[in-house]
Amino acid sequence: MELPQITSLSLVPYLAPSIDWAHFCWWVAIMTYAASEDAEMPLTTDEDIRAALSSAKVIALVGASMKPERPSNYVGEFLRQKGHRVIPVNPGHAGKTLFGETVHASLSEIEADVDMIDIFRQSDAVPGIVQEALSRFPKLQTIWMQLDITHSEAAKEARARGVRVIEDRCPKIEYPRLMDV
Repeated sequence: MELPQITSLSLVPYLAPSIDWAHFCWWVAIMTYAASEDAEMPLTTDEDIRAALSSAKVIALVGASMKPERPSNYVGEFLRQKGHRVIPVNPGHAGKTLFGETVHASLSEIEADVDMIDIFRQSDAVPGIVQEALSRFPKLQTIWMQLDITHSEAAKEARARGVRVIEDRCPKIEYPRLMDV
């Protein structure tokens, strides 16, 4: 029996209705990108994300906002409620208290060992943050760049030092998807 050639992806859900199409379409998009010649960013797997979230005890949140309606504020509070120690970093709020911690002006001021850096800054600020993090925290495990934040050169530098890098993702989205199951 010859199978019909599918020329439109809109027909696919009707041919196999039991498949989780949201995840399938996400997988197709990721695999298409990963196979393209333009792909600079290594594919981040669910296992990478699970490992980052389960191993991080202390998280430095760069770009923390005092405003509760800002994503950096509610993501930091979410991570704190999940049992992580979240150390806020923002030079404009240094000395204030957020997430039960003193806000630091820079990563260099943090005295504790940090497992993960969560970056809420524009992509052009990432190289400086990554360099500071790599020089300050020799046991750093993960650099996490929030949604729409990527920097291939900084990511390569961190990976070369053995640090896991997650780009263009949010732990508040990934945590319930992978950890609360």
